[in-house]
Amino acid sequence: MIIGNVAFYGATSGEGYICGIAGERFCVRNSGAFVVVEGIGDHGCEYMTGGRVVVLGGTGRNFAAGMSGGLAYVLDRNGDFSRRCNIEMVELTALDDEEEIETVKDMVFRHVEVTRSVRATEVLVSWNEWLPKFVRVIPNDYRRVLEAESRRRRDGMSYAQAAMAAFESNSHDLARVGGR
Repeated sequence: MIIGNVAFYGATSGEGYICGIAGERFCVRNSGAFVVVEGIGDHGCEYMTGGRVVVLGGTGRNFAAGMSGGLAYVLDRNGDFSRRCNIEMVELTALDDEEEIETVKDMVFRHVEVTRSVRATEVLVSWNEWLPKFVRVIPNDYRRVLEAESRRRRDGMSYAQAAMAAFESNSHDLARVGGR
């Protein structure tokens, strides 16, 4: 372990690159930081509301518990990440959107620039082999908002208009479900 528990707790912005493994509760309540790490302990990305996290190694148990926003990308080298992820509020999908793929690749590239990471370099050198092993962790409500926003952008709304309309639509849907 190179960095202790609760690193990036409540981070609101910026970037972080950890060439090694972080302790428990990594990026809890992250609301805007973009962070790359090579492995983490238990309870990673718990209650995360925004930002992006790339994990290039193993995770402990209970990953993404209470995660309501942001995105995480976990390199699932052994195909067993789903057993350690709390899927109550999130969906695990393949990384297949070209724009997202470029974002993740850019984050890994920046990680190499900043840290000279051997692990990240291996991933970049064999990117096409590693890409299918990335798991995208996206909160269910956040996914619905992004989908609504995308539909509205296709209908010609500006980014700001589409974001506001998608948020309002999702808020109304949640209120109906909650009986308000």
